[in-house]
Order: sequence, then structure tokens, then C-alpha cells
Amino acid sequence: MAERPAGGHGDSLLWAAEPEFWREVFDHLGAGLAVVDSTGRIAAVNPAAEELLGRTAAAMLGRDFHDLLHQGADGATPHRAPCRLLTALTHGTAAHAETDSFTRGDGRPVRVTWSGTPVIKDGAVVGMTVLFADITATEAAHADRAAHMIALENRTGRLALVAEINAVLAQPLDTEVALSRLARLLVPRLADWAAVDLCVESGQVRRVTVTGPEGRNFAQEALRCPLPPLAAHSRSSLVRVLHGGEPAVLGPQEIAAPPDSSLAAVQAAFLQATGAVSAVVVPLGAARQITGALTLVRTDPSRPFDTAELALARDIGRQVGLAIDNARAFGRQREIAEAMQRNLLARLPQPGPLRLSARYQPAPAGSQVGGDWYDAFPLRDGATALVIGDVVGHDLNAAAGMAQLHGTLRSLAWDRTGPPSAIIDRLDEAIPRITDVSMATAILARVEGPEDGPWRLHWTNAGHPPPLLVTRDGRAEYLDRGRGLLLGTGLSSDARPDAATPLPPGSTLLLYTDGLIEVPGTDLDTGLEDLRRHAAAFARHPLEDFCDQILKRVPVSNTDDIALLALRIPRSAS
Repeated sequence: MAERPAGGHGDSLLWAAEPEFWREVFDHLGAGLAVVDSTGRIAAVNPAAEELLGRTAAAMLGRDFHDLLHQGADGATPHRAPCRLLTALTHGTAAHAETDSFTRGDGRPVRVTWSGTPVIKDGAVVGMTVLFADITATEAAHADRAAHMIALENRTGRLALVAEINAVLAQPLDTEVALSRLARLLVPRLADWAAVDLCVESGQVRRVTVTGPEGRNFAQEALRCPLPPLAAHSRSSLVRVLHGGEPAVLGPQEIAAPPDSSLAAVQAAFLQATGAVSAVVVPLGAARQITGALTLVRTDPSRPFDTAELALARDIGRQVGLAIDNARAFGRQREIAEAMQRNLLARLPQPGPLRLSARYQPAPAGSQVGGDWYDAFPLRDGATALVIGDVVGHDLNAAAGMAQLHGTLRSLAWDRTGPPSAIIDRLDEAIPRITDVSMATAILARVEGPEDGPWRLHWTNAGHPPPLLVTRDGRAEYLDRGRGLLLGTGLSSDARPDAATPLPPGSTLLLYTDGLIEVPGTDLDTGLEDLRRHAAAFARHPLEDFCDQILKRVPVSNTDDIALLALRIPRSAS
């Protein structure tokens, strides 16, 4: 026998060589352990093996491991040849089984996983140690973990869905466009079909979107139209929800129920046509303010809607209803602002041979109307004043501020006969005292000359995009001179600059607001160059067509309102 190391680090490991230590390990091992001899008979078992197998050590010692633990329900013992443990014992090799069945003392089987390792002495196999454990508890733990992971994945997926829905509802979109996008988020992640109905007038309902599985060309998807009026009393879940009732989960029996009103009949036909086996109907909004209803449909019998999914759909409906209320309130404000702007935009004069044309294009639906305006009017000395301006802000206040500046500038221009810069200076002084405007940009110009020409332009620019002058032969240049600070800053006491330039026969002067050149995703230089190129291309077009063609080139991604004012100089003196 090899001598134990004396002293040093080895002394601390002497306990591991003591027989008592290995007896403690054997007795307190958490898994069952059996030692069999070379013939397969049990030589020793630990307490864990006794507990797991429901047999005492005395009842197992000396018994054949295979015969004792592999008995069938009828007491018969399976043939020894296929036994992996006996085969390993015969060949002196290790073996294991992920799943096997041992027979307990009471005759019940217990599912186990085991591994066997041969015991070799002097080169000969003298037996085997068999370590085994009950896998029923392990599998249950695995199942619990798997169920927990599935629940977490479902929760994560629902949170992601809610986040995406919030992102869609936060975008400045038309209500029906937003609801259509919402439905495409819900299908197929939460449902196989989705339909959204809105209350548009007293007792009137409109189905605004129907979305089904991807790739299906289904007639129901085209059903975007007014629906029959709400019945006073109906068992239909849709009717009850639109009247302020509770959300509902529908099973096959409710789906198959005969309709008792015209609106209920439309809903029943929709459910039948889509093959619904489970559905939920939830209100859009809260009980005091129902703006519509959301219907979600599933067609797989193995996936009916549950209470958690009903709660999720109810929360989505509440969010959507709030967004619709906000959009409608915003839409009313936007209509007022747009009407105010249109009513305040002056009818253009036609001074002698000069021709004027203007356009106002409100921001796309879903965007806020700003404070853009134009004006043109004759002055006391016979010149014609041209104005383009933009009040900082995009709301009803900006539109009201535009009205204040519009009137104030007209009064100042009529009262004073000095250069444009002097009038704009007076306007800048007046802004904080007689208006609610914080800041604004503007160009004030004077067009001067006898009726038969030549014509000349005098202007000043308070922080506005520069005027564009286009000659008849297609040369286009920005008039960058005369630029000063925008209105309302209170930063400069110096007089504003003026500039002047001749207006060639047949030329076109274009004043515009930044919505014409500022496009999301591009820089300002690109917008200015695009406008210069388009204006040059249409230099010979009639003035009305010139303005129309310029507006047609505005990208659809534009989210700002646009005002433009164009002046056409006669081609020749007459």
C-alpha cells in the first residue's frame, strides 16, 4: 500500500481515506445507490434506495437485481438478455438509461434514470455500482419550468404587442388608417380575424376595417360600410357592448345563436363566414364614452380565448377608444384652425398687367395645422405689397396668432410709406404688446413700376425661406439678400436690411412657406434645390398651372401645411 503523505497540504485530506467517511457518503447520498456482485446479486443498498424502492435492505440483499426490480405488473420477470445493466456487467463496461422502470415493494412501478459503473479489482470485474433517481419529480419540475417559460414568453409577447399598438396610436394618422394598422397587429398575433366598428352618429354604426389571415382574399375584408342601427334591446354581444355593456367571450353556442336584430344578423354572418369557434367583443373606450367595438375571432378549436386574453383585449379597446376620442377632438380643433386660415387668406388683387396666384394646402390629415399665411394688397403710393409668413407653432393658437399678425401688418403697411424693413421693424416691436405670438417669420415685399414696366422688387426677409425668381428662359435663383432675424426674438436693435432687384419681363416670383421645402428624411439644401429645379421646368406654364405643378411635386411624406404666393411679370411692355 502506498504511504500517505506526511505533513503539508496532504494532511487536510486524510479524512477522505477513512472508511467512516465513505460510510457517511453512502448513507447520506441523495440518490439511490446499489452495489451488485459479478453475478448481479445485490451486495449493498443505501437508505435512499430503500426509500425510493419501498423495500428494506434486508429484503434486497442477496437478491438478483434484475429479477427483483424488473418484475412486471403480473409478477413475471422480463427476459434477462435485453437488460442493459446485466449486459454492461457481463462486458465490464459502464451503462446508463435516461428512463427506466423499477418495481417497488408494493408492486407499483417507479420511473427512474440510472447509471452503472463496473467495480474492477486486479483487472477483473467484481461487481457494479448502480446510481438511480426518481425522474417523476424531475419531470414535474421541468414541466413547471416549461410552463413558467411559456407564461413569460406569452407575457413578453403581449407587452410587445401593447407597445406596438401604443406606437401606432401615437402616430399622427387618420383614425381609419390607424385602426387598419391596429387590426394588422392583432392578426395573427392575437386573433385570426379582427373587425372594428365605430359609432359615427346617434344610433349609427360603421364597420371601418376587417382584417383576416395573410394571403386570404376574403369577401368579408371588403365589408367596410355603414351597419344597421343599434337596436334598443338585443342579446347580441356586439349590440350590448355598443350600449356600454361588459366585454364578452363567445363560444360555439353563443356564436351559433340566432340573431334578434339587423345589426346582430350582420355580426352573426361575419362570425359564420370566418369560421369562428371562439370570439371576444370588447368596447372601444370606457363605459361612459363608448366610441365603438372590437371583435376578435379564432378559428382553431384548440385555442379558444381565455380570461387573460379577454382582459388584454379589453385593455387594448380602452386604449384605442381614448386615442379615437383624442383624434376626434384634435380633428375638430384642426377644422377650426383650417377654416380660420382659409377665411383670413385675402382675395388677391390683379394690379394692372401683373398677375397674382396663391395656394394654401393644409397639412395632411392627422397632422396639426400651422400658422402659414400669404397676403397681397395695394398700397397708398400705388405699389403692390406681397406678404408670406409663418407663425411658430402648429395648433389653434398658431392659427389665431397668424390672424393677429395678418391684420397688424396690413394696417402698418397701409399707414407707412417707408421701406419694407421699417414696417417689419414696427411689427416686431408690436408683437409682444398687441399679439399672443411668440415668434414668426415673414417676407414683406413691394412691387413697383409703371404699368408698362419696368418692374422692380424691394423686400426684407425676417428669417423666412428666400424668395425664388424664375426667368422665362428657365433660370432660377434664390434672392438671399435682405435677410434679418425672425420676428419676436428681441435680440437686435439694428435696422433690418432691405434689398432690391429688377423683375425681368415674363419672370415669375415665388414666395412660399417651409412646408414646400422641408421634407422629413432630407436636408434643407435638397428641398431648396428640388424647388428651384421644378420652378425652372415650369417657367413658361400659365401662372395657375405653374402653382399647381409646384404643389404636385410636394412629397407625400410632408407633414406641414404650405402657403405659396406667385407673381407673374408681363412678357413685354404694351
